[in-house]
Amino acid sequence: MGKLNVLMLGASLEQNGGIATVEKLMLKHANGYVNFQHITSHDEGTILHRIKVFIKAFTVLLWNLIASKADIVHVHISDGGSLLRKAIIAMIAFLFNKPVLMHAHGAEFHVTYSKLPKWGQQFFGKIFRSCDDFIVLSKTWEKYYTNNLGLNKKQVVVLPNPTELPAQIPDRKNTSSIKIGFFGRVGSRKGTFDLIKAFAQIPDALKGKTELIIAGDGDIKEAQTLAQSLNLENRIQFLGWIDSQTRDKLLADIDIFVLPSYNEGLPMALLEAMGWGLPVIVTPVGGIPELINSTENGLLINPGDVQKLSEAMQKLIESESLRFSLGNAARETVAPFDIKTYCSQLYEIYDSVLESKSKNSLEPAAAGR
Repeated sequence: MGKLNVLMLGASLEQNGGIATVEKLMLKHANGYVNFQHITSHDEGTILHRIKVFIKAFTVLLWNLIASKADIVHVHISDGGSLLRKAIIAMIAFLFNKPVLMHAHGAEFHVTYSKLPKWGQQFFGKIFRSCDDFIVLSKTWEKYYTNNLGLNKKQVVVLPNPTELPAQIPDRKNTSSIKIGFFGRVGSRKGTFDLIKAFAQIPDALKGKTELIIAGDGDIKEAQTLAQSLNLENRIQFLGWIDSQTRDKLLADIDIFVLPSYNEGLPMALLEAMGWGLPVIVTPVGGIPELINSTENGLLINPGDVQKLSEAMQKLIESESLRFSLGNAARETVAPFDIKTYCSQLYEIYDSVLESKSKNSLEPAAAGR
């Protein structure tokens, strides 16, 4: 069999965030069996720029379908405006009878969906049910889509996000100072403001030897203002957006990872931190509870519980042995999420979709004999 040609539509590879990270990993580790063509269907910028990007994506998709240059259309979908863009893309692929694999990443899809009118919910439900396969990041999301949008359980495939595991992790023993890291979009959804408030509650004796590093774009000015109001400007670094090389250097340098989100799919930043053997403090939202067992391979606190978040950070600052044991357990937990394993699983999904599509297309012909 020759190469499998996959049209992959999603966020710009120049964007920050989980979808772009997954896309780049898929492209980087593609083997000789799959030939990916990435088509940017969304980019940050003005409304006019985003419209131009989508029109170009629509045109490139249409040309490839007319020229029969696609075996599968793999569509990454988030929430908000992504729903309509990807529904249009899926409908075009349906017209050409191409297998469509919808890949759901949106941490707040349920919020967007709940605000839609009844006809909107019915429309998107029908589009999703028409897809050949529907990839979700966790069993929690599988349950959501089957219960709320009527997707068939056989149609929904659980495929957690991948990560690149470093060959070695640093020795973090006998550190005189502690660095706590937050990687993600700065704002309310990721719990950044809760983190700053919780950090302020740490006793001065511990806080004096601890630094909080916040890496990511978003509501940075608001976060800086909060830090200043709590007299933390000398204990918190705001790095803004960082590239992958800087991220890896930071993951090797910090001692604790914190992500107190209110909504998540399965955050790439968490997987990356676990891969680097870091003890993590996170919230039981999205797919996280399927990954983290509190006190075994991380610490779980409820979203918005600033006091418990502060206590969890204090516990890890004070106990090197706990940091070490949780970090090692986290690394072991995330080992099966390695990108090479992920690609093998994804290609099996592709094969299954093609086989099913081929079988279904032959059945009417056989019935007519």
